[in-house]
Amino acid sequence: MTKSMADERRSQLEQYLQNVTLDSNITNSDVFIGFFRKLQQDTFKIETQRASLDVYLADGSNIRLDIQTSDTAERILEVTSYKMGLSRELIGYFSLFFIQDHSDGALSVVKKVAEFELPYVSLQSMKELHCKLGIRKWYMDPSLDTLLMDCRASMNLLYIQAIQEIERNWIKPTEGEMQELEFLQKTANKRKFLELVREMQFYGYIRLDPCICDYPEVGCSADIYVGSNEINCCIKLPTNQTKEVSFKISRLRCWQVTLLGAEKDGEEETLELRFEYRDSDKWQWIIFYTKQAFLMSSCLKKIISEQMMKASKEAQEMEVKMPESTKNSKKPSIQQKQVVHSSFIPRRRFLVQPNKEDYVFEKIKEEDL
Repeated sequence: MTKSMADERRSQLEQYLQNVTLDSNITNSDVFIGFFRKLQQDTFKIETQRASLDVYLADGSNIRLDIQTSDTAERILEVTSYKMGLSRELIGYFSLFFIQDHSDGALSVVKKVAEFELPYVSLQSMKELHCKLGIRKWYMDPSLDTLLMDCRASMNLLYIQAIQEIERNWIKPTEGEMQELEFLQKTANKRKFLELVREMQFYGYIRLDPCICDYPEVGCSADIYVGSNEINCCIKLPTNQTKEVSFKISRLRCWQVTLLGAEKDGEEETLELRFEYRDSDKWQWIIFYTKQAFLMSSCLKKIISEQMMKASKEAQEMEVKMPESTKNSKKPSIQQKQVVHSSFIPRRRFLVQPNKEDYVFEKIKEEDL
């Protein structure tokens, strides 16, 4: 086998393994988890042994866990939740993330930790990034907050995360709202605090680090917020003018994440997320070059998943309320299509041209949401 043939086979295997992870039935299986556990440990030469691991909360405090280096993120999240007193049925509303705190006070959520990932091993491989493991809420619809308000632990997690995001300028309260929030914080009225902050701009969004995009022209920089039904961008044009753009998720047909590799030796590899977007009845590809491309992709999948679940629930409620005669004549239905992203890892830098073979996901139309 020639070197080029070996590289091609390796690339195809990587593509296959990444596409396999899109099926939760596979990623939750013992065979899959065992395979990736061994793969991660062998890659970074870390044997199974006892160790300590800190999981950080949004207020800077941490919970120290005694773990096995081979423990998955799912296991670590369960233990963390137990130590905090978080109800077992609410664990699914939270997740583990790799987080960076910068010297200028900025906060970066680098990526969501996959359930089958080994956080201890991943942290060892990311030492140069100075990342830490943190627990944060994992849903994009702010109305879901109401489901967590009766548990003291979950409400406290929402509360300290909201305070953190206000301090880091993720959430944008007005001067009057800020005064009211400060009063509620002083009186420790967490419930009222969360009810008020829920109505503020960018609450429930995830903010990404500034990055480069090709919209409306190549070479623009953008500050990105992902949440609700949009990708909200404050774009700085080459003329130094700024333009705010909202890409609605319902107008997004598909997307893919690509690792482009480094242009030169010693440079960081570049990740891009591109999505096909309908603007004025015309489809076009929008590209963001960001190290948080996988996090952005996870957010998009989460938004669409929540929208589909909400639409399905509303359809079921409508069916219950309909008269029996109407039910028999025609039952309301909702068509759900799964939208996933394509994560290709080429061995050398190139620009992926959108074509039919690239699509490992189905198309989604506005009416499907």
